[in-house]
Amino acid sequence: MASLRDIRTRIGSVKSTRQITSAMKMVAAAKLRRATEAATNARPYERALTATIQRVAAGAGDVSHDLLTAHPTVTKVVVVVIGSDRGLCGGFNSSRDRRVEELLKQLKAEGKDPIVWTFGKKARDFLKSRGWDSDNVNGLSGGKFQEAVQALSDRLTTGFAAGEFDEAWVYYNKFKSTLTQIPTPVQVLPLSIESAEGPGVEFTYEPGGAEILATLLPLYLRTMLLQAFLENEAGEHASRMTAMDNATRNATDLINRLTLEYNRSRQAAITRELIEIISGAEAL
Repeated sequence: MASLRDIRTRIGSVKSTRQITSAMKMVAAAKLRRATEAATNARPYERALTATIQRVAAGAGDVSHDLLTAHPTVTKVVVVVIGSDRGLCGGFNSSRDRRVEELLKQLKAEGKDPIVWTFGKKARDFLKSRGWDSDNVNGLSGGKFQEAVQALSDRLTTGFAAGEFDEAWVYYNKFKSTLTQIPTPVQVLPLSIESAEGPGVEFTYEPGGAEILATLLPLYLRTMLLQAFLENEAGEHASRMTAMDNATRNATDLINRLTLEYNRSRQAAITRELIEIISGAEAL
């Protein structure tokens, strides 16, 4: 049976842990608010850009562009995994990483050669532990994704046009709610643009629709990538806030149990001392 000093020491240790988890919960909550606003505010822009490209494509007719042209055979597939640099966020990373591994195994089974690019240490470390080589492109600390997205977009565009790979997928956690983040794969190359259908206002484009699409398509790719990063960041903070909230509650429950155990042990010790005193007095 643990001594009173041991129980007291453990209570102090758990209280210190609770202070840390509570502070991390509040920090994550503050970051979550900003990240959620950024992700939700960017969604209408992505939808509007998609609608604009569809409308231009409908008026431009047959358009040929490197980003739209599917390769005759698909042998090499780039899988971009967006994770996190930090842990303590519940199953945020593990649930996505398991899905990514399933995708990589599926590509292998189809005779394709997956090429993995990772953002964040957690995704890189997981895939390395499972025997998958990956190119760790960049860390994600600080939440400043513009430079990372620009570099990634340029690398994807150049590599796809040069035939270094035939398809490109992005795997990230889509933010749905504070309690729900959905591991989501999105094929980003070749781009798929459906022409808008139905009656509408006819536009005359100057320059022509093909030239406009040549400018809009790289912008569309960057927008898709940026949205993935923003959704993933919001999901990470939500998952960390939930995990730290659960940890704080568990620490409180453990403190209560330890305090009860301490009081019972202390009462037993006092009772034992009284019995010894009374027995000694009767012996006299």
